[in-house]
Amino acid sequence: MPSSRRSGRGGRAGCSSRPGRRGGSDRGYVTAEAAVALPALALFAVVLIWGLMAAASQIQCVDAARAGARAAARSEPRAAAVAAARSAAPRGAEVAIRREGGLVHVRVEAATAGPGPLSVRLHAEAAALAEDTGEAAR
Repeated sequence: MPSSRRSGRGGRAGCSSRPGRRGGSDRGYVTAEAAVALPALALFAVVLIWGLMAAASQIQCVDAARAGARAAARSEPRAAAVAAARSAAPRGAEVAIRREGGLVHVRVEAATAGPGPLSVRLHAEAAALAEDTGEAAR
């Protein structure tokens, strides 16, 4: 009887007896998929981190506006109210205080960190009833 070479799986030609091995047509797909997926994941991570930084800066703007409004409502000097707002604001923030009737309005504006179009201008405004007008209203 002539000897015939058979592969390890039922004698089908073209199948390898080694586990985990595919035919030659699938080779390189994992490398191609990784080459597309890894930069996409890196970009997603950068955008996520930028978004978190922008949200934190917005919260700082809100806190700074409230602190400035409280200080101005207590009839503290304008410089002290601006200093109170700037101490809680993000770096480089602009603080504006105005009074309308019995209310003191404080607006804080700041730019987020980021290159070019990713730099967004954030703002927050808070108002407080001035203490000197609160007593007169009672």
